[in-house]
Amino acid sequence: MTATNGTPSRHEASTADTVAAVVRQWRAVHPELDTGPMEVIGRINRCAALLQQAEDAPLRRAGLSRPEFDLLGALRRTGHELTPGELARETFSSGAAVTKRIKQLTERGLVERRGDTRDRRVAHVRLTDAGRDLVDGILPEQLAYETAVLSVLAPTGRDELATLLADLLTRLEGRMGALRAGG
Repeated sequence: MTATNGTPSRHEASTADTVAAVVRQWRAVHPELDTGPMEVIGRINRCAALLQQAEDAPLRRAGLSRPEFDLLGALRRTGHELTPGELARETFSSGAAVTKRIKQLTERGLVERRGDTRDRRVAHVRLTDAGRDLVDGILPEQLAYETAVLSVLAPTGRDELATLLADLLTRLEGRMGALRAGG
């Protein structure tokens, strides 16, 4: 964002990324608008897109997508069976997407699905031994991969970024939760 005296902001002066170029272009078209939010939201979106394009090399080698690994990870870290609805909440996925992933992971022998003894409409999903072994085997390699991706930042920068993103996420989750609840 350009300071009121017309000089570039600290972010603009120190970056030459694609978002900075987009912001400059929008300012040329609409100099009256505050394009500052683009500097944050645009960079978060661009980072997310680039990280998704990288496709998490360890997961790819194991034949897993990130959403499949997230589902397996939710089962592993909670340590108990979850319903598809609980898995959808844990993985920020739609019910239909979770159902599709459960089917695929069941066919691969990584999860098992069983019906509820009291309510036939409810299913419970659990990791198989093969699923648990796969998650436990991939996790250290995946964390090493993510560490390498973030190694371009100094440790203090990573910590600061994690803190800022946690604050933003907490506020957004609370705000979105209130909006969904009708408040």
